Amino acid sequence: MQIYNDILIIGGGAAGLSLALRLANTHTISLISKGKLTEGSTYYAQGGIAAVLDQNDSFAEHIADTLNAGGDLCDPEVVRFTIEHGPESIQWLIDQGVPFTEDSNHEPPYHLTREGGHSHRRIVHAADATGQAVESTLDQRVRQHPNIHLYEQHIAVDLITEQKLGRNDNRCLGAYVLDRKAGHVRAFRSRFVIIATGGASKVYLYTSNPDTSTGDGIAMAWRAGCRVANMEFNQFHPTCLYHPEAKSFLVTEAIRGEGGLLKLPDGTRFMDRFDPRGELAPRDIVARAIDHEMKRLGSECVYLDISHRPADFIREHFPTVYQRCLDFGIDITKEPIPVVPAAHYTCGGIMTDLNGETDIKGLYAVGETAFTGLHGANRMASNSILECLVFAKAAAEHILNQSVDASSEIDSLPEWDESRVTDSDEEVVVTHNWHELRTFMWDYVGIVRTDKRLQRAQRRVNLLKTEIKEYYGNFRVTNDLLELRNLTDVADLIIQCAMHRKESRGLHYTLDYPTTDDSQPPQDTILIPANFVAKHSA
Repeated sequence: MQIYNDILIIGGGAAGLSLALRLANTHTISLISKGKLTEGSTYYAQGGIAAVLDQNDSFAEHIADTLNAGGDLCDPEVVRFTIEHGPESIQWLIDQGVPFTEDSNHEPPYHLTREGGHSHRRIVHAADATGQAVESTLDQRVRQHPNIHLYEQHIAVDLITEQKLGRNDNRCLGAYVLDRKAGHVRAFRSRFVIIATGGASKVYLYTSNPDTSTGDGIAMAWRAGCRVANMEFNQFHPTCLYHPEAKSFLVTEAIRGEGGLLKLPDGTRFMDRFDPRGELAPRDIVARAIDHEMKRLGSECVYLDISHRPADFIREHFPTVYQRCLDFGIDITKEPIPVVPAAHYTCGGIMTDLNGETDIKGLYAVGETAFTGLHGANRMASNSILECLVFAKAAAEHILNQSVDASSEIDSLPEWDESRVTDSDEEVVVTHNWHELRTFMWDYVGIVRTDKRLQRAQRRVNLLKTEIKEYYGNFRVTNDLLELRNLTDVADLIIQCAMHRKESRGLHYTLDYPTTDDSQPPQDTILIPANFVAKHSA
């Protein structure tokens, strides 16, 4: 049975939930979430949301900081648009009931912290679990709204477009979606489709992201005919907890903002040798410095030390990190935290305009899955949820301003065809290829790259794509197969973009071209799929 609602939102993080709430009073909505709503990246965001909320701060300074961190590759118009809409986005969250940490000595009465790349304290937060506070609040509001129909434990397989159905126009009509529990695929049709599936950091062996970050939206949009840009810029968070049992636990950058120091195993500091801003340098610089020192010394980690601050201050400001480290026998009020870099954020993605609309009519992309031009070559700390909120509002307003007529109704779509496939008896192929992909991406397309490493990765990803295409055509789809297929497509996009960029800039650092090419204006790396069709003007 096909499911029809006005809006189909694929993804249940800050972007998807805020967009749903902004549209739900006038539209019916199908909201797809791969797992529970609390299993996405938003829930695990610790630091906070950047916005100009202090009288001593200004839009101009937040804009300048963002442009500086972005390696001269940010789109100034997009940066200004996003930052100027920051305060109202924070107010919208407050109106929804998000419990930000308060400070009675400040107006507005919220505590602001500072992170790498920021010249002012402008990070509003809920202790050190901001994402949890945002996600939990919006989750509750979404579940209470009668027009929002939530489908958890569902994963999108592919978008359905008019082009795929052999028609002349190319509007997005919906998506095929796998019910992970029931094991069957249904067509979800709608007048507007929004991809809000997050990033693709699970393509790397070590990541701060949850298991859901498999680049599904980027891969689906690429296969449907959308352009993709700047996939070479993968942000590695400098400080993830190094412990054999501490899977994907990020240690918030706010610890460095409150005086935390990075140290070598012998206790000496090293960041001042790499950047005059020391621990408060942008993430790309800090991650490369840590990677350099670990390789130079053959060390498995470095250390982040905030034990010189009062114990009560540490427990009050970083309760999540304090307790999590304590669970592993590390008392951060008395000893440093062992940390390593890990893949954290996808700065590139599906190309969109200021309304969040993609190359395909009726298809939008919001949040980490999108390439808006905000982040350039390196995302500045705590601009990510801000982007989700600002562009969710922009996309909602664009949809609300479009007139509805009979021609916009979507006819019944072809059912998913499983007549020529069987259940797999070779799941080991998926398991093996999953591990091989993430390993060679870490080794060859990681923090430091070379042409030879990228060529090796390209050969391997080509082989994997051939194997997966054959497997996908013969067996019934499963969650693991879909994620592997998407990650392999995304890995290919990352490698292609990295091979195109013959310089080092921001998060893309290559030993073969170690300097920034200033001989010409910096350019985005734009990939155009073979089935790309230029969107007709409205």
